[in-house]
Amino acid sequence: MLTATSVPLLYWIGRELFFQRSTAVFTALVYLTSLPVVRHGRLAMLDGAVLCFFLWMMACLLRSRRDLRWGLGIGVGFGLLFLTKGILAILLGAIALAFLIWDTPRLVTSRYLWLGILLGSTPVALWYFAQWQHYRQVFVDAHLLNQSAKRVWESVGPNRGDPWFYGLELLKWVPWLVFLPHGFRLSWENRNLSWARLALLWSVSYLVVISVMQTKLPWYVLPVYPALSLIVGAQLNRMWNPIAAEIEHSRPIARARIWFGLFLLLAIVAWVGSAYYAFKPDSQQDIQLVFSTLALTFTVAAILIIRQDTQFVSVLLWGTYLTLLVLMMSNHWVWELAESYPVEPVAEMIQKATLPGQVIYTSYPYNRPSLNFYSDRAVIPASEADLQKHWKTDPQPYQLLKLSALGSLPPQTQVWMAEDWVLVTRNPRSRDEE
Repeated sequence: MLTATSVPLLYWIGRELFFQRSTAVFTALVYLTSLPVVRHGRLAMLDGAVLCFFLWMMACLLRSRRDLRWGLGIGVGFGLLFLTKGILAILLGAIALAFLIWDTPRLVTSRYLWLGILLGSTPVALWYFAQWQHYRQVFVDAHLLNQSAKRVWESVGPNRGDPWFYGLELLKWVPWLVFLPHGFRLSWENRNLSWARLALLWSVSYLVVISVMQTKLPWYVLPVYPALSLIVGAQLNRMWNPIAAEIEHSRPIARARIWFGLFLLLAIVAWVGSAYYAFKPDSQQDIQLVFSTLALTFTVAAILIIRQDTQFVSVLLWGTYLTLLVLMMSNHWVWELAESYPVEPVAEMIQKATLPGQVIYTSYPYNRPSLNFYSDRAVIPASEADLQKHWKTDPQPYQLLKLSALGSLPPQTQVWMAEDWVLVTRNPRSRDEE
């Protein structure tokens, strides 16, 4: 719900920045049809709340240029950000402050701004003080260092990536990524305007910071999508209203051949994907429908672009929206679930075979909180050596292994099977015989 609320908030920001209402509408619609935002918003992650609170803070900041009292809302947004994601609020707050200094330096001395920051920071300070008073050094080490600051210079767990990690993540921003290079050029040409200053400062500085960080996670890039939507929204409006943008009316779509080629390539890829899932032995009609909708959208858009018809903007918006609607109605929008085994059958097997409180060791390399939740047991990843050690030393060991390991199990072993996994334990009588 908070992620959904961020859509009208971005429209509000667009109305504060752009002279034309249509630009704000395009900005909000591009953001609304962004796959990463929709997907992670539906996962009910804290990053959706970050989007909402940060856009609220920026909307209040822009509104305070006309009414200083809105500076109080800036502090409220900053406080909510800090209570949600801690150290991330410092980065986002620095971006907002840098924009103020660049665009409207008179607001930096506004008493409403600093009173709002004081009001928003008070509950943050009280909460952090209460945590420190209760947990002392454990809170400092676990929360402030290991789970916050340490992520900058050291990867937390296996979440390490190259500096271009988030560049690859942006490839998921189809089809709007196609317009981004020309949109950046348009922003740079208009850097004397507030919208261009904010979009450039916001997108570039945030991408640089998260790319330098050692810990890389896909959802860290989410706060950059509103800024990129501002850039693409301005570019789409420039083509939609060629007369207002002082473009020759007969050819409002610049570089039409390049964009035609890109969308034609995307359409071919989508048609191939649709055909693949249509003729696949275990046909998955919902995925085929997703690819078909996307392919039809890109095909019609490519034809309209080469004909210099600006209605391709409407086709892309509606087609992308329908594609996302079909995807979210399917069971495949959380595609990470297909990368591993289904949890619920395995959890049911563990519940039936073990008593409450039993610890199970598994050969699966990663911890799966969902398996712990559904089985109501602690399932701990372990190496091959640790598995053998627990098998020999534990009085009644329980281990979750791949089905392929069934042939190498010792005799007198009890076995339960679910999916491609087996739960094994030593027969109590074999322990007595030893």
